[in-house]
Amino acid sequence: MSTELAPAKINLALHVTGRRDDGYHLIDSLVVFTRFGDRVGSVAADEDSFEVTGRYAANVPRDASNLVLRAREALRARYGAEKAPPVAITLEKNLPVASGMGGGSSDAAATLRSLARLWQFDIDDAELARIGATLGADVPMCLAARPLVARGTGDELTMLPGFPSLGLVLVNPGVGVATADVFKALAKADNEGLPPLPQQIEFHSMRNWLETTRNDLCPAAESITPSIRYALAALNKADAGFARMSGSGATCFGLYETGNVAKRAAAEIRKRQPKWFVAATRSIPSEDA
Repeated sequence: MSTELAPAKINLALHVTGRRDDGYHLIDSLVVFTRFGDRVGSVAADEDSFEVTGRYAANVPRDASNLVLRAREALRARYGAEKAPPVAITLEKNLPVASGMGGGSSDAAATLRSLARLWQFDIDDAELARIGATLGADVPMCLAARPLVARGTGDELTMLPGFPSLGLVLVNPGVGVATADVFKALAKADNEGLPPLPQQIEFHSMRNWLETTRNDLCPAAESITPSIRYALAALNKADAGFARMSGSGATCFGLYETGNVAKRAAAEIRKRQPKWFVAATRSIPSEDA
């Protein structure tokens, strides 16, 4: 079986900097990916099949709208059915659906990587990203799965060298938020971009830098889902060095100095809120970090 991690995508900062005539919003966002996420596995089979397991399997569509199946068909269309025979795909859904962590896009990216290896395609990262872009704006960055700054509609990616692994706790209060609804509720779309990143990135410099940034989607998301405030309060009560909503919500992250401190904080929050999604993890560092 060819198995791939589909890491959670976390927007540490997200500034909305404009809106195009076609309605698409422009962003300037610092993005990291975590060692916790969904998992996608594929194996050769007599006919195509798709199985979903995991804590959040019940909320995942099994039809052609699922990005996993769309990724399979996009790769098959590129190389032809003879070179892309039937496969059994399993998605282990560990991330909540519509949670602001890019789960669907990350699942699609993991599917492309898994199938490219299973089918033994000689395909470079740029070509895989081009195929991914046909599935959604976030898929190319999820294929990269390293610290980056995303601009434009999320399609202009700048990889960040020397970016270390950060201790994180992810918290979702058990609600999903539709990204389109959050953007519709956005009060202002022409905000300034991100300030320059610190030259040396570690816990303290990142915390201080984050204090100078925003997630411009948070007020709109909170107006739709007020329980986001409870998730942020839970992280602050558990001594997060910094807490913020990720993406369009409702998942929030807390920044912690070490992985062990993050694990203790997650256990504390989980004890108070056993029905919430709570995960202690670390971000994936740059390849040269």
